[in-house]
Amino acid sequence: MCGTRSNHTVYNINYHFVWCPKYRHSVLDEIEQSLEPSFKDVCGEYNFEILSLHILPDHIHLFLSVHPKHSPSEIAQNIKSITAREMWQQHEPPLENYFRGGGFWEESYCVGTAAEVSSQPIEQYIERTEHV
Repeated sequence: MCGTRSNHTVYNINYHFVWCPKYRHSVLDEIEQSLEPSFKDVCGEYNFEILSLHILPDHIHLFLSVHPKHSPSEIAQNIKSITAREMWQQHEPPLENYFRGGGFWEESYCVGTAAEVSSQPIEQYIERTEHV
């Protein structure tokens, strides 16, 4: 059941996040080559293990394993704010056409938990490209 260890904790906490760009603009495929490494860098910095990441034109699926000290709201806030800042730094001219007045991600997001038993089907779902 438990699989990951830290100093005083053994845990298996997996979160499946879904969120969209502001106004659900289909812009993510245009910046995917820099967005994916941005997700990986942020998650690496916070020690969030990416189990699966799928970037669609108008939303993302992110499946993570995290230490129990991190709340889902903290995880989403950190990842969304840093990736948004980096995308603006790297792609400001094209993003200005979509996001007048700034912003990048919608404030809302969806998050669900997954036990070890249900993790594999979620990972398979995210990896399938035909689920669009």
